[in-house]
Amino acid sequence: MAALIWAAKPWWLRLRSMLVSFVIVLLSHIALVMVPRLFPSLSLSAMLPIAGFLMYSTYALAGWLRRILGIPASAPAMVTGHVLFLWAVHITVIREVIPNLLDASLNMECLLLLFGVYRFVSGDPGLVSIESTSSGPLVFPEPIGIELSCSQALAQTDSSTVDLPNTSSLHILRVRCCYCCKRSVKGFDHHCPAFGNCIGQKNHQLFMVLIMFFIITEGTYTICSNQFIKVSSGAHEVKFERIFSGDLVISTLLFSSLQVLWQVPFLSWHIYCICYNIKTEEWVNWQKYPEFQVTEPQKDSRFTVTRFVNPYNMGILSNIKEYLRPKFSC
Repeated sequence: MAALIWAAKPWWLRLRSMLVSFVIVLLSHIALVMVPRLFPSLSLSAMLPIAGFLMYSTYALAGWLRRILGIPASAPAMVTGHVLFLWAVHITVIREVIPNLLDASLNMECLLLLFGVYRFVSGDPGLVSIESTSSGPLVFPEPIGIELSCSQALAQTDSSTVDLPNTSSLHILRVRCCYCCKRSVKGFDHHCPAFGNCIGQKNHQLFMVLIMFFIITEGTYTICSNQFIKVSSGAHEVKFERIFSGDLVISTLLFSSLQVLWQVPFLSWHIYCICYNIKTEEWVNWQKYPEFQVTEPQKDSRFTVTRFVNPYNMGILSNIKEYLRPKFSC
């Protein structure tokens, strides 16, 4: 889906967005290099909040300038740019002091990560077309045909036309609208701004693998950069080139650490959702979906209260099995 939208743009607009994204990546890493250069006596843990502030400030400033100039950026290109930047630092600086096996591992991880990002960005998250009849429930044709707009899907998935106690109807209700892409996606979890695509039934597993691979790759990079810092600090080099190389390695180490700090909780949240068979969109906006609502009267009062209930939770083992072998009933 994202690939189709992206391909529909003129080539020069796509090229401009990619160039803007790479410039933002370069500016963010230049800002991070200033942290070890200006605060050489601080420990890495003390540098982290400063690095985080600079990263946030750089992205905020870049976003403000883009809005003024009317130039969009490509989030997938930014992700790719960061991976390429770390990889370039490893190849040009770090690899000379680390074991060959560790060097080969990081190179392979970067290659697989870039391939995974490409597959995810260009893949189908689970777009559906929905047919509605006056005499029956909504029908999902196979194979999937024309994509459905969100306004049509909302009109057709009105709760009055669906028999909630029916299991297949509950699955039908799990077709959600992505208001970023204006499309309906089965198994919709959320729209990922970093990859510019929806997370749905067809790519949720790839998404989880990608997040885990990002953490593994950044962890490997952290080990390699720590090895470089240890060797360089023992060599007592004073040349400018060597000092700059050290600052570059430290700044990219800070970047990797900042990424892991949010990616680990993010991965943990999605593992939790898998174990309890609920999507991020459903958790955040459960009051929009009737199947998650149970209305109960309050004691000694004529008022009622609506509480959350998850009709899809079949137990952790069953939920994990359904995630690994997804089925979509009609």
